[in-house]
Amino acid sequence: MTKQIWNVLKVSPVIAATLLSANSAFAEEIKDVTSVAQLSQASNDGMGQVTSVSQFSDVQPTDWAFQALQSLVERYGCIAGYPNGTYRGNRALTRYEFAAGLNACLDRVNELIATATADMATKQDLATLQRLQEEFSAELATLRGRVDALEARTAELEANQFSTTTKLKGEAIFSVSTPFGDQQADGSGEVDSNVTLSNRVRLTLESSFMGTDKLQTRLNAGNIASQTGPTGTQMARLGHDGVTGSGNNVEIDKLNYAFNFGEKIRVKIDATGAELNENVNVFNPDFASSGTGALSRYGRFSPIYRQAGNGAGITVNVMPSDKFTLSAAYFARGRSGAGATNASDPDEGNGLFDGDNTIFGQLEFKPNKAINIGLAYARTYQQGGGIDNDALNLFDSTGNLNAANPFSNTPGVTKVEADHFGLQLNINPSSRFGIGGWVGYTTANSITGSDADADVFYWAANLAVRDLGREGNTLGLIFGQPPKVTGGSGTGVNDDSGTSYHLEGLYKVQLTENIMVTPGLLVIFNPEHNDSNDTVYVGTLRTTFRF
Repeated sequence: MTKQIWNVLKVSPVIAATLLSANSAFAEEIKDVTSVAQLSQASNDGMGQVTSVSQFSDVQPTDWAFQALQSLVERYGCIAGYPNGTYRGNRALTRYEFAAGLNACLDRVNELIATATADMATKQDLATLQRLQEEFSAELATLRGRVDALEARTAELEANQFSTTTKLKGEAIFSVSTPFGDQQADGSGEVDSNVTLSNRVRLTLESSFMGTDKLQTRLNAGNIASQTGPTGTQMARLGHDGVTGSGNNVEIDKLNYAFNFGEKIRVKIDATGAELNENVNVFNPDFASSGTGALSRYGRFSPIYRQAGNGAGITVNVMPSDKFTLSAAYFARGRSGAGATNASDPDEGNGLFDGDNTIFGQLEFKPNKAINIGLAYARTYQQGGGIDNDALNLFDSTGNLNAANPFSNTPGVTKVEADHFGLQLNINPSSRFGIGGWVGYTTANSITGSDADADVFYWAANLAVRDLGREGNTLGLIFGQPPKVTGGSGTGVNDDSGTSYHLEGLYKVQLTENIMVTPGLLVIFNPEHNDSNDTVYVGTLRTTFRF
C-alpha cells in the first residue's frame, strides 16, 4: 500500500492533497511517506507565494520531498513560504493551514482547466484520481453520509432554535442565613436566631435587533426575606434579599432598552426596575453584584446609586475619550407603601414628572488602568405618606431609620428635597488586588410643614484579594459607616448620638464556570447608630448558579 501511495505522490501531489482532505484514515497511513506540511503553508503568519523551490533557503535538492515541492511550486504555483525565505518543512501543520494550501492548489487546477493551457492536469492525473476514488469508494461514502447527517442536524437546530435575536440568561441563588446576637436594635426583644433556606431566580431575555442595541426583559421570583425583623435594624439586610420576601411569585421586574447614539454616546431607557448600578459605573467591580458580589446590601456600592428607586427613566453615558465618561439620568422613582407613586399612574402627584423623581449626574475619570475615580451628584424629590411619613426613604433602606427619614417626628413634613454628593474610588495595584471605597454626604430639606433640614454622612472601604487559593476565588473585606444623621435644624429632626460600623468578610469560591459558593459573616457594631445597642451578626452561605 505504501508503494502505491508513493507512486501517486510522484504523479500528482495535488491528487494526494485532495485525498488527504477527504479521508483522515488515509492521511494517517501516508504521513510517514510524505509530510502534509509540505502541501501548504498559507496561513496568518505572513507567508507569501513563491515561484521557484530554490527560493526556500532551508530546502535542498537532497531532501526527500524536494521533487514534490518543486512540482507544486513550479507546475501548480500553490505553495507559500515565510517572509524570511524559509519553508519550515518539519513544522507541524494546522487544519486551517492545510485547508488554505489545498484550496490554493484546487484554485490553480481549476484555472488551468478553464484556460486549457499546456500545463493543465494530465489525463494520467485524472485516471489516477479515478482509480483512487474507486478504491476508497466505501470510505468516501461514509464521509458523505456523515456530512449529510451533520447538515440534517444543523437544519433541525436552525428550525427549532429559541430565537435569532434573543439570548436567555439565568441566575439562581440558594441562600442559607441566620442572624444572631443578644438584643434586637429596636429594643423589641432578643435576636431571632432562626436558620433559613431561601432562594431567588432570575431569567433574563436579552434581544438585539441591530447588533449594538439591547432589549432586556427580566423575570424575577424569590422568597429571601429581609433580616430587618429578626435583628431590629435594616443595616443587617443582605444584598440579594427582598423587603418581605415575595413568596416566589413571578414578576417582570425589569424592562429596558439600550442603544448607541453615535460612536461615543450610549442611551438606556428603563420602563420599570431602573437601577443606577446597572446603568453607570459604581466603582466596585468585585462586590457590586447581588448574586456574586458582597453579601450585604450596604457592601455592594455607595447608597447614592440607589436613588433610581426601581422606577422608570433615561440614562445617557457620553465617552469623549478613554479617560473620561460623563453620565446623566432622570428617573420617576417607584415606591411602595402609603402614598406610592408610579410613572404609569396618571393621577395628580404621580406620573413621569409630577411624582417622586431623581436627577443624577456623574463624572468618571480613569487616568490609567489601575485607577478609577468617580464624582457623583443626585437631586431627589420624595413625598411621604401615612402616620409616620413612612414612604420617605432617602437611602432606599440602606442605613438606619433616622437616615431614611430624619423628619418622621417633624410636624407636617410630607415632601422632602435632598442633594446627594458622592466620591468613589477603585484602585487595582495588580491583577491580584483591588482596593476601593466611597464617601457620601446628603443634605435634606423639608418642603411642607415645619422648616427643617438634616445632614447625613457615610463611608466605606474594601479590599479584594483575587485568585486566593485557586483561580477565580476572591477574599473580600468591607468596613465602613452606614448613612448617619450628623446634624440638622428644625423641630423633631432625628439626630444620631452614636456611630454604627459595618464589617463584612466573605470568600467567593468559584467551583466551576457556572457555580459560585460564598460563605461570609456580617457584623454590625452599635446598630442604628446607638452605642447602647448590642452587636448584631448575620452569617450567610450563598450559592449562585449562572447559565
